[in-house]
Amino acid sequence: TSVVCAENSFVAQKVKNYKVKVVETLPHEVNSYTQGLFFYENQLFESSGQYGQSFFRMVDLGKGTTLRSFSLSRHYFGEGATVLDGKLFILTWLEKVVLVHDIKTFKQLGTNNPREGWGLTNNGKDLIMSDGSDVLYTLDPSNFMVRSSVSVTLNGKPVKQLNELEYINGEIWANVYMTDTIVIIDPASGVVKATVDCKNLLPPALKTSRTDVLNGIAYNPATKQIYLTGKYWPKMYRIELK
Repeated sequence: TSVVCAENSFVAQKVKNYKVKVVETLPHEVNSYTQGLFFYENQLFESSGQYGQSFFRMVDLGKGTTLRSFSLSRHYFGEGATVLDGKLFILTWLEKVVLVHDIKTFKQLGTNNPREGWGLTNNGKDLIMSDGSDVLYTLDPSNFMVRSSVSVTLNGKPVKQLNELEYINGEIWANVYMTDTIVIIDPASGVVKATVDCKNLLPPALKTSRTDVLNGIAYNPATKQIYLTGKYWPKMYRIELK
């Protein structure tokens, strides 16, 4: 597979810089170390990490409570997740295993072996994965083989530590791990078209010693609404860009 590098053909372009406007504040499970957050058929789902504590759950959006869930094996550190054609794919971090389940029954269908797993989303046909580097991989959902890959660049420089991913209207939104920034990426070229500043999205007054980083982007195609949260955050936010 070839890595498309936008650097050589880089044309100086104005990167848009957005801030977030909170439209609605919702409760979020404070014990969820959020790794994957997404809607499927108007229903919110979330994967949570940490060894011995990883789980996947169906979420009551208004209450933040768990409707249904299952735990991952203690040996797995759950990472990003997505649903494509009724199949739930959950990445594991260092174990190089992707867990496949039926989204309706939660029954496990099998596992596949990718590389280190961070974020996962899909474009309706392929899976799109990050592994902590500046590369996004487009994968065949039937066998996790790499169909193509692209290096993500901002003003010509690689953007590493791409974490939770969300495919929104032909673009990929990605959390940059350990920062309050989301980047909006052109999937074909890897070029970052815009950044989203989420500083103090969770008010300092709500932070504890356990509160971790911003991570979790969910887009509901049914309502065209976007939600953000973080690891061990007590709140989730419906946002608009400004």
